[in-house]
Amino acid sequence: MSNRNILQNGVADLLILHLLTQKDCYGYEIAQNISGLSDGLLVISQNTIYTAIYKLENAKMISEYSKLIGRKRTRVYYHIEPQGRQYLDELQSSFESTIQGIRLVMEKSIQKGEGVENEQAESEVVSEISKRNKEPFPFAAKAGEALS
Repeated sequence: MSNRNILQNGVADLLILHLLTQKDCYGYEIAQNISGLSDGLLVISQNTIYTAIYKLENAKMISEYSKLIGRKRTRVYYHIEPQGRQYLDELQSSFESTIQGIRLVMEKSIQKGEGVENEQAESEVVSEISKRNKEPFPFAAKAGEALS
């Protein structure tokens, strides 16, 4: 299985817009900042970065301008627009809710899983005691079931 994280495509807009609130950047710089600031945990391809940039630009959330670098080289910088700042706020709120939801599912499923394991362990102990006594143990009902 590929080590590629499918969630990275979904957070590209969020990260690009966030970085552009700090300063205007060019595409390669955005990719490098994401990788560097995440200590290499997030490596998003330039294709993904530029696809997101073009989408944000078409939606008027960011704008571009060219800047002459040296005598002959031109670099395209991107700037966040007010509509992009508003969209960033929405993305951040959605992202935080999603992360909180994921945490809750994982925590609660682990807690629930511990309960299932405990019930299974109790059932195994009761079964083992019943075997040793060579007669049915009076409380050999499955954990959680009512005894008659």
